[in-house]
Amino acid sequence: MNLRDIKTEHLNALSDYTRTLYRAPELRKLFFELTLQCNERCFHCGSSCAPGLKNPDDLTREEWFSIIDQVKADFDISRMQLCITGGEPLLHRDFFDIMGYAHDQGFRWGMTSNATLITPEVAHRLSEVGMGTISVSIDGLRDTHDELRGLKGGYDRAMAGIQNLIDVGTFNAIQVTTVINHGNICELDALFDIMDGIDIDSWRVINLEPIGRALTRPELMLTPKDYVHLFEFIREKRQAGYPLEYGCTHYLGLEYEAEVREWYWLCNAGVYTASIMANGDIGACLDIERRPEVIQGNIRTDRLLDVWDNRFEFFRHDLSELNKDCHACEHARFCRGGAHHSWDYDSNSPMVCFKGTLF
Repeated sequence: MNLRDIKTEHLNALSDYTRTLYRAPELRKLFFELTLQCNERCFHCGSSCAPGLKNPDDLTREEWFSIIDQVKADFDISRMQLCITGGEPLLHRDFFDIMGYAHDQGFRWGMTSNATLITPEVAHRLSEVGMGTISVSIDGLRDTHDELRGLKGGYDRAMAGIQNLIDVGTFNAIQVTTVINHGNICELDALFDIMDGIDIDSWRVINLEPIGRALTRPELMLTPKDYVHLFEFIREKRQAGYPLEYGCTHYLGLEYEAEVREWYWLCNAGVYTASIMANGDIGACLDIERRPEVIQGNIRTDRLLDVWDNRFEFFRHDLSELNKDCHACEHARFCRGGAHHSWDYDSNSPMVCFKGTLF
């Protein structure tokens, strides 16, 4: 049996397993969007976060405590991780109280951060309240990063924050995530040299997605040639033993599946992943456009377990069923119509499809 046959066998098994997940999902990653405030203004932000962006309806410290109690009572938290995000989570004035409480209740948790606020003191406090993992955004070399993220000096502050985390020495995994676009793809080799020179656990490289503010910069979307270059770059480094991986988005075809990340693609939205937004809304992946049909309830009026068990039908079927071209595609069994965050819900069509580019 050759490699393509082995991958096809694996993908068929995953397709069958996905149908089981649709019927019996398991909440493994619960995202807490603590705030939409951010000290940066990244052009590619899927949630369009910005400085001063605060909603008076945001959940309070006591409400977050209550949510933590509720989730602990209703779910097996030994099989769950809290994923803390924003905005910049550290801008929430009660961040350490909330996460310290989650830690005391036995939750494992990790965070996505721009790291510009992680001083040596903050790094130690993160260890004290139980943070296990962190993913820090570095989106290019110094000038590129600062321009894309809208904060002068942001690169230097982020790199200092990463080093402060490394110096603590207690975290399970420190990861850097880089969003690659048509403008910064030329910096991949230089960025690799930087990442290889610091003691991080992995470098996660993802492509610019047509969501949020990125929709205003179509000229920075990757070209077909860019995509091939990106995946060849990742595969080459992984084959050489470096801890580099592509993000969890998109079906890549038999050439690249299980080559640029640990396993095969599966959209986790609503089958492994749910989110509680800053205003209490309950959804799946936080990168999904916030429309009425994707919001499944609100934690102030609905119990998460009830929502998880009895709603989320919107996410528990193949998106390909909504589009006749996708449904008829020979790759539909493996692709399933693509990721929920890159689906056009007005036209019921995928905004990202690699057929004709990678396979």
